[in-house]
Amino acid sequence: MAEVRASHILVPTEEQAKELKEQIDNGGDFGVLAKAHSKCPSGNKGGDLGWFRRGMMVKEFDTACFSMKEGEVSGPIKTQFGWHIIKLTGKR
Repeated sequence: MAEVRASHILVPTEEQAKELKEQIDNGGDFGVLAKAHSKCPSGNKGGDLGWFRRGMMVKEFDTACFSMKEGEVSGPIKTQFGWHIIKLTGKR
């Protein structure tokens, strides 16, 4: 069964998510930004969520992760938890 590994930054507003995505696109370090801004406990690990299979995350997050290429960083994704910037770090 396919698995992906992702890191994310969770913030409360779309505006903050867009600002962080712009910083990443301009060379900002994803892990450093996750530690500084993410509201998820995974922020302490640079946003790393480890490996997971389809259906283990909320639908919007799951759909985004399984449609991305390794190394890709998503635009803001809204879920019930807030706004996410996702970096796909692995596929197997």
